[in-house]
Amino acid sequence: MGDKANAHPGAAGRATAADHPASVRNVVLVGHSGSGKTTLVEALALTAGAVNRAGRVEDGGTVSDYDEIEHRQQRSVQLSLVPVEWDGYKINLLDTPGYADFVGELRAGLRAADAALFVVSASDGVDGSTRMVWEECAAVGMPRAIVITHLEAARADFEEMTRICAEAFGADDPDAVLPLYLPLHGAEGPDGHAPVTGLIGLLTQRLFDYSSGERKEAEPGPDQLPLIEEARNRLIEGIIAESEDETLMDRYLGGEEIDLKTLVQDLERAVARGTFFPVLAAAPAAEGARQGLGTVELLELVTGGFPTPLEREAPTVTTPDGKAREVKACDPNGPLVAEVVKTASDPYVGRVSLVRVFSGTLRPDQTVHVSGHGLTDRGHEDHDVDERVGALSTPFGKQQRALTHCIAGDLACVAKLNRAETGDTLSAKDDPLLMEPWQMPDPLLPLAIQAHSKPDEDKLSQGLGRLVAEDPTMRLEQNQNTHQVVLWCLGEAHADVALERLRNRYGVQVDVVPHKVSLRETFADRSAARGRHVKQSGGHGQYAICEIEVEPLPNGSGIEFVDKVVGGAVPRQFIPSVEKGVRAQAAKGVAAGYPLIDVRITLLDGKAHSVDSSDAAFQTAGALALREAAADAKIHLLEPVAEVTVLVGDDYVGAVMSDLSGRRGRVVGTEQAGGGRTLVRAEVPEIEIGRYAVDLRSLSHGTARFNRSYARHEPMPPQIAERIREQAKDA
Repeated sequence: MGDKANAHPGAAGRATAADHPASVRNVVLVGHSGSGKTTLVEALALTAGAVNRAGRVEDGGTVSDYDEIEHRQQRSVQLSLVPVEWDGYKINLLDTPGYADFVGELRAGLRAADAALFVVSASDGVDGSTRMVWEECAAVGMPRAIVITHLEAARADFEEMTRICAEAFGADDPDAVLPLYLPLHGAEGPDGHAPVTGLIGLLTQRLFDYSSGERKEAEPGPDQLPLIEEARNRLIEGIIAESEDETLMDRYLGGEEIDLKTLVQDLERAVARGTFFPVLAAAPAAEGARQGLGTVELLELVTGGFPTPLEREAPTVTTPDGKAREVKACDPNGPLVAEVVKTASDPYVGRVSLVRVFSGTLRPDQTVHVSGHGLTDRGHEDHDVDERVGALSTPFGKQQRALTHCIAGDLACVAKLNRAETGDTLSAKDDPLLMEPWQMPDPLLPLAIQAHSKPDEDKLSQGLGRLVAEDPTMRLEQNQNTHQVVLWCLGEAHADVALERLRNRYGVQVDVVPHKVSLRETFADRSAARGRHVKQSGGHGQYAICEIEVEPLPNGSGIEFVDKVVGGAVPRQFIPSVEKGVRAQAAKGVAAGYPLIDVRITLLDGKAHSVDSSDAAFQTAGALALREAAADAKIHLLEPVAEVTVLVGDDYVGAVMSDLSGRRGRVVGTEQAGGGRTLVRAEVPEIEIGRYAVDLRSLSHGTARFNRSYARHEPMPPQIAERIREQAKDA
């Protein structure tokens, strides 16, 4: 790291299959929206010779944000793979969206990668969501490095931003977050800002000048070395503290000069173990230049310091029936275990699956077993099918470049797996296996939709099925109570992308309608009534009279029907008819059209006619009796109440609790969750939290998470209930 002056770039336009896992690096880029991840990917591709000097591939598009939706929204909305070659290594760069609505794409990138580059803008700093992703990576021991971008911005300060990163990411050990290079500034411009023109390596004490558009190595001037002495000493101490050689620190403190090769080796081992997190600087190449500032240093860090796929633990694997199965980590000759980390639909190729191979080797035209389990609660069906693999390729912008094979540790795109969905496992046909699925956030923003026209209605089901197959963070619900089709999304931007894909990719036009919650009705007190259905119209008439009593029951009791008829006033064969009638009316509602629950309906008496009584007549009489009982009673309108848990930073606890109270919520408890966070538990009416996913993000600056689950139905406040009843009448 730092002592290669000008490593030769890979040939542009070439797609080769990796032959050994040791030559592969899988790196995910993480950072908030606008931090410069996509620009950095394109700069690295340019330096590696994978794109031309304008940062474009052969068809004129960019290597990362090439989707039409991304062009319109001017931000990344999906995971993109950009493979480059550098110094004999294949580097799979996984560019992820920074916006919180697309965290599913980020999780897919983390699943497919073995190390992470956290991209931090010098003008914006570190936001709360980036801190949370850092903690997720720390929990699984993923190696990480930090890249500071936007150094050209006014008031950008690399040293200050490094300090901020150490505070944000180095809570346990700030000396584990240290820079490997310091930026060198050129002459100040008219605005007083001095642009960064080069870097000076703290270990090598070499100067790397990018002012000409290409990296040139030089000796630092005598006035420059004193500027890096303090930072260099701190870096060396940080590296030695992570060294496996316990004598190294004593030797260093004793005045011994530690060999550069030893320091570099210890640095690389500490980075690969995920115990040391280097900070680097990067900037895109100027127009016409071949290399962006810091890109060579980054590529050297990736190839020299980031771990190979061989160093990643083998995934947890079972047979489809749940029996544990041991698989050797990253063995190209082992049983096939691969995972679909992303699916997309191409108008010409059909479904394309981005696959990470964890064991074995995947080849074109191979028949594989596709297993999908564990997402039935999101509109997915469990499935175990055999499918024939189409062509293997590696993506580059809109292009797909053919591959001959994909070994363990590598990534590839697979065509024509028509049943494969994101999160599915691919394995050998005669040895089916299943990987443990990764955790996905629950979609908590409801989007109720309906087909715009009859032709759209015919295509809606298929379009929605494809949509949720591609995106496991989206849940499809066919609500039997409200009769609505609901797409549960992560946020408004997520919903907008879903609607646009339905419209443009699947040709389905839909209308968004207000989301309904499942309201209910119940009796507030005891009531009695008579249902009389008597009609004479020539021939057989209709005759049925029944007397009922209705009383409320405890929450969750449902509808209870009791027969207390004596003396045969209602013939035995017609008592089930009365029950059927009252239950049918209860399902329709008795006040505002919502189902009636939690009551006992007792049949007390009645009358029948030997000729004109019938099953239909007593059903009608039972329904009339229930409506009459409701007319003389107070009816409560019941609303669903959700148990809500909010994990929020301590700084925002007060604001969150106040907001929940404003939503008619009851805070039932709080508890410390560690890491400066508090878990707030509350019960909130569901009608008040339809947009809570959006509002909470705004309230907490993106740092809070919440979950919700149904608790019970309870009476709605009278003034709100009256408004709902008026709306029901108007409808």
